Amino acid sequence: MRKAIIVSGTGFLLIAGYILLFARPYRPVEAISPGITDMHCHVAGIGAGGSGCFVSAKLRGNWRFGTYLRSFGVSEAELSEKGDMLMADRISETAGKSRFVSKVVLLAMDGVVDGKGELDASRTELFVPNEFVAAAAARHANLLFGASVNPYRKDALERLAWAKKHGAVLVKWLPSIMDIDPSDKKLTPFYRKLVELRLPLLTHAGQERSFPGTRDELCDPDRLNLPLSLGVTVIAAHIASTGKYGGERSTDRLVRLMLKYPNLYSDISSLTQINKFGYLKEALTRPEFSGRLLYGSDFPLINTLLVSPWYYGLTLKPWRLLSVLRAGNVWDRDVLLKQELGTPAEIFRRSGEFIGR
Repeated sequence: MRKAIIVSGTGFLLIAGYILLFARPYRPVEAISPGITDMHCHVAGIGAGGSGCFVSAKLRGNWRFGTYLRSFGVSEAELSEKGDMLMADRISETAGKSRFVSKVVLLAMDGVVDGKGELDASRTELFVPNEFVAAAAARHANLLFGASVNPYRKDALERLAWAKKHGAVLVKWLPSIMDIDPSDKKLTPFYRKLVELRLPLLTHAGQERSFPGTRDELCDPDRLNLPLSLGVTVIAAHIASTGKYGGERSTDRLVRLMLKYPNLYSDISSLTQINKFGYLKEALTRPEFSGRLLYGSDFPLINTLLVSPWYYGLTLKPWRLLSVLRAGNVWDRDVLLKQELGTPAEIFRRSGEFIGR
């Protein structure tokens, strides 16, 4: 027993010594200011209150569904009683208590489109209509409208114009669940319309594991050559973290595009998740990403066990770790964790400047 205690104590001292001597952020920590815009925040709904939202039976039967509801801070019973707008209300309320985040881009999510150019509900995992998100943004001053339009819709261009008229600041895609091939030349008119309306395209890149079934090949960064070549401002989410295409890391493929296209950006949303450990360091230290990164949280995933300051116990000094753990607000905790890991102030600042332009 005594020997076990001695061994345990020695192990603890070695770990503590390592942390005190070698733990350090990826870059020097910089002071940050309030007024940050989170340009990557999800919302959803079950169709309550006439929202038009829906979640597929497959996803509702998956373990992820309950986790997502808890991370949004709502229950299915509450949504059924008060309507899906409750979810947007809770997001606004929580973000409104943040010391650092003042604006949140709430993202709609279009569905799969059939051969007639209409929504195919039978193949759609998650649907969050533009009208619902636009109404939420009109209802809350700290929410911004992030539209989503599947370019295969027969009225896609009209939908883009509607979104812009109603205050959309960007268009969101998740190709692997929306069944969109960004390299399809038939999408050229859609891309030209994005340029005309000055709407950036925020699109997932790399592997996707938030849904039960995905077509990951559609999130190959190389498929973004077409919109980029046509002048679309593209934000490839999460630095295309995780996954390989043609035997090459997804992030490396994105980096190659960064060297070619000045209109390509990325965001640091989800990069503190335990399944993406190391990607934030790569984003902050690879020179190709310099000046191209925006701040996003990927809420509500920051409010799950995927993200915890404790996962960085060997990277942060104990007092730095404690300062993050003390943050009661989920947005503040995300900002502080990324700050303490070395995210430059310009990245937090750039999101608001980028959206505002």
